[in-house]
Amino acid sequence: MWMYLGLLAALFLGLHNLAKKHAVQGNETFPVLLGTVLSGFIFIAGFYLYAILYPEKALQNGFVFQNINWQHHCFIFIKSGIMASSWILAYQALKHLPITIVTPIRSAGPFFTFIGAILIYKESPNLYQWIGFFLIIFSVILYSRIGKKEGIIFKRNKWIFAIIGATFLGASSGLYDKFLIQNLTLNPQTLQFWFCFYTILILIIILSITWFPFKEKRKAFKFRWTIIAVGILLQSADYFYFKALQDPEALIMLLSAIKRSQILIAVIVGGIIFKEKNKRKKLVPLIGIMLGVFLILYS
Repeated sequence: MWMYLGLLAALFLGLHNLAKKHAVQGNETFPVLLGTVLSGFIFIAGFYLYAILYPEKALQNGFVFQNINWQHHCFIFIKSGIMASSWILAYQALKHLPITIVTPIRSAGPFFTFIGAILIYKESPNLYQWIGFFLIIFSVILYSRIGKKEGIIFKRNKWIFAIIGATFLGASSGLYDKFLIQNLTLNPQTLQFWFCFYTILILIIILSITWFPFKEKRKAFKFRWTIIAVGILLQSADYFYFKALQDPEALIMLLSAIKRSQILIAVIVGGIIFKEKNKRKKLVPLIGIMLGVFLILYS
């Protein structure tokens, strides 16, 4: 069951990436990020309010929010700090790079998760899993060669380093999620509610320094409906992802890889919508990544 939940998470993540690209294109990045997290928080807060007003009905439908102590809050705050940093880097990179370059680099995330799963959680890969992960990394290298044809030199482009940093932090957060869900036994909605709450606080502090004081930046911000869509789609994806992690048999290395199937939506549909270059050539490493994911699932 956890694999099917992972595929649902991938579906919502793929749609989330398309909406995010539209939201940040030619826009101020930080307020867009704050708007997406805020809209996601309001979405989750609706269920939180429902659980308070109608506790019995909420319990029957599985909308239970746990009472947690200050230590749990500290652990969730750490996750918020990690993901806020990852999103800031990712949003800036997405604003300046094609989605057909950004998304495949993000697809290397399972490799970092793979290493962490071995070292931290002692998950044991087999031969097919090794081959699958190296296929993913090799395919990302192929993307770098295609990126040069679009004027994107990987070694000299700071946004490439930004998206690599975002990918590493995102993978670290994925490993941390397993600890929060399985070791601390937090349920998905409780984790999502407080995670969004603390992330909003962090982003407000950052915007108070980098955006709110500057009139020109405030005027440059354009509200788009996709800002709200990004928040709701991300929370939907996270819910299915966390539900999958609740299964004690779930392997974080495989779940992380399954989520990468979102790139089908981002590269194929996104390439058509945003009219990006070299779509056919990008299908070659895309197939490599998908083959790597298949080998992991097959194993």
